[in-house]
Amino acid sequence: MLVSNWDEYKILKTSKGMKLESWNNVNLLRPDPVVTWDLGDFDYKNINAVYHRSNTGGGYWENLKNTPKSWNINYKKLKFCLKEMGFKHTGLFPEQGVNWDFAMKMIKSSKKEEIKVLNLFAYTGAATVACLSAGASVTHVDSSKGMIDWAKENVRLNHLEDRKVRYLVDDVIKFVQREIRRGNKYDAIIMDPPSYGRGANGEVWALENDLDNLIKLCMEILSDDFLFVIINTYSTNLPSVSLENLLKINFQNKKILVDDLCLPIEDSNLYLPCGITGRVTNE
Repeated sequence: MLVSNWDEYKILKTSKGMKLESWNNVNLLRPDPVVTWDLGDFDYKNINAVYHRSNTGGGYWENLKNTPKSWNINYKKLKFCLKEMGFKHTGLFPEQGVNWDFAMKMIKSSKKEEIKVLNLFAYTGAATVACLSAGASVTHVDSSKGMIDWAKENVRLNHLEDRKVRYLVDDVIKFVQREIRRGNKYDAIIMDPPSYGRGANGEVWALENDLDNLIKLCMEILSDDFLFVIINTYSTNLPSVSLENLLKINFQNKKILVDDLCLPIEDSNLYLPCGITGRVTNE
């Protein structure tokens, strides 16, 4: 799936394990392990900041120019707040634009009076914003209070704070188990599980061990006529065929699509792979 609808985000160049991106005219140079090719050195005169990895783990940002502490970027009618974060992130994954478009289209075309969306590992809430803007109600679950606060900021930025949205700092699996006991149902589920992580109370999450169980649990809280499920993964330990097999086993007789997410690289015929997405629809 090629994400080519961005006006304010561009990949300017990739080379030697790094990618140079323009985020609404703020140019950031960040590591990317899938960039295994050599297209020469970068011109640093137009770069705002570089993320340097540490040999002992993590890393740090080096600001070469005046980089704003936070700034905004637009995707079509959606608006998001960006910041330099630890471990090279900015608070947004632009390749997810195709999934925001898909979710909004499915919600807007549905004839249901109310559409309840569950966003798991919801991060800074880009998918939450997209679904709210399309008219759905959203339950937003993440184990980090800081990410929840950032998601609220993105919702306010889009003037959607009056929509039905519930924010929960919680462990995803424990939350879903409670929803099963409560008998709550959702019309759509979106999840961006990490390769490895810890829940709000130190619970350990490992994608290869826990994803199948989470999918099975989520099936119990899906409405019979659910609209969609979206699962994104950035783990190199879970190839696309493995994700497709998981979905085929758990969602028999449903429409399943698994594909790579890619972004175009400016002034070339190259594309940057950015993870895998799986979609299930009740067709």
